[in-house]
Amino acid sequence: MLVYQKVKQYLKDHGIQQRFVADKCNISQSTFNAMLNGKRTMYAEDLRLICLTLNVSPELFIEYQEKGA
Repeated sequence: MLVYQKVKQYLKDHGIQQRFVADKCNISQSTFNAMLNGKRTMYAEDLRLICLTLNVSPELFIEYQEKGA
């Protein structure tokens, strides 16, 4: 699952509205929606703001792979 898909699923699973996160991150709702639907790139800074708003670690949404795996 891609990062934006994991963020979208996390919001759904925890009953958090996209509007709330977008407002707290100072991202327009249309831009935030586009990010969560894969129509706009979710940059590292976007993910940082989202994680700060949700009070979670970015590692929740990023899968690390060991070299050679």
